[in-house]
Amino acid sequence: MTNPYGAPGTGDLPREPGFAVPEQGGAPAAATVRPAPAPASPVHATLGRIRGEVAKAVVSQDAAVSGLVIGLLCRGHVLLEGVPGVAKTLLVRALGAALDLGMTRVQFTPDLMPGDVTGSLVYDAHTAEFSFREGPVFTHLMLADEINRTPPKTQASLLEAMEERQVSVDGTPRPLPDPFMVIATQNPVEYEGTYPLPEAQLDRFLLKLTMPLPQRAAEVEVLARHAHDFDPRDLAAAGLRAVAGAEDLAAARAEVSRVEVAPDVLGYVVDLCRATRTSPSLSLGASPRGATALMRTARAWAWLSGRDFVTPDDVKALAQPTLQHRLQVRAEALLEGVTGASVIDGVIATVPVPR
Repeated sequence: MTNPYGAPGTGDLPREPGFAVPEQGGAPAAATVRPAPAPASPVHATLGRIRGEVAKAVVSQDAAVSGLVIGLLCRGHVLLEGVPGVAKTLLVRALGAALDLGMTRVQFTPDLMPGDVTGSLVYDAHTAEFSFREGPVFTHLMLADEINRTPPKTQASLLEAMEERQVSVDGTPRPLPDPFMVIATQNPVEYEGTYPLPEAQLDRFLLKLTMPLPQRAAEVEVLARHAHDFDPRDLAAAGLRAVAGAEDLAAARAEVSRVEVAPDVLGYVVDLCRATRTSPSLSLGASPRGATALMRTARAWAWLSGRDFVTPDDVKALAQPTLQHRLQVRAEALLEGVTGASVIDGVIATVPVPR
């Protein structure tokens, strides 16, 4: 089975920021892995068409598309970070157009209130009773645009929805639709007017993907599309159509759940995460939730690569986007140029790989 989410003809991840393939012993680790052939899966091919639809609107962001699909397969949430103008919002809208699911967008601003997200009780003068009016969180895909431009009180309104997939108002829990996924965008925290997400909320995002500035050729392609009347506000005119729905996602998740994770690979995931907790450069390492997330994302990637088992290279390939946002670097280490990414690289290089 070919992997529509990797480099052509291989099972490698796209070599782009957010999904960089780690190196070991001077050679790319992914070069030692060739996915074993697997029987063709109709739902695998169906999800593979998502990339082609998104590419009609967004140029050269394959790694981010892969991450969003992994988030869908794992029932997780994704945080997209990048400077303004790199098509973060357009990417999510294009994904929504490629899926036959409900989608809402909330522009997070400093004056946004929690009830504007979750919904609230509204008094009905005709019946003299209060009734619940659902907020935009009651959907399948929720785009939380520029989530770090709203104060912590409103950011926290998503905590229950993201973790328990329900909203409690006036003591009454109300379940959210299934599937449910939050895709949040944010500008780099150094930008003016931002409220950094707290550690507890960052830990609830399955993946954090960095959307880089495009290469020159990709940027020329973007301008060429606009020169030929591409309108990012009208995705239907660009030819985007829904190619997958809730039933396809449910079938794909069922297949992912059957991907085997050997005990030594589980131990490898735990050892990587435990190593971050003892790193002298970090004040906060990956939690058990982070270890669980890494196992889940590696499992989804193995399925996308056409295998029914997880390899250590799957784990290494997903370690950066799954763990980096869960780490907190000490202030003194930051002054020395240490980053979460460099700590993960060091951990991958030192933790023994199961054979």
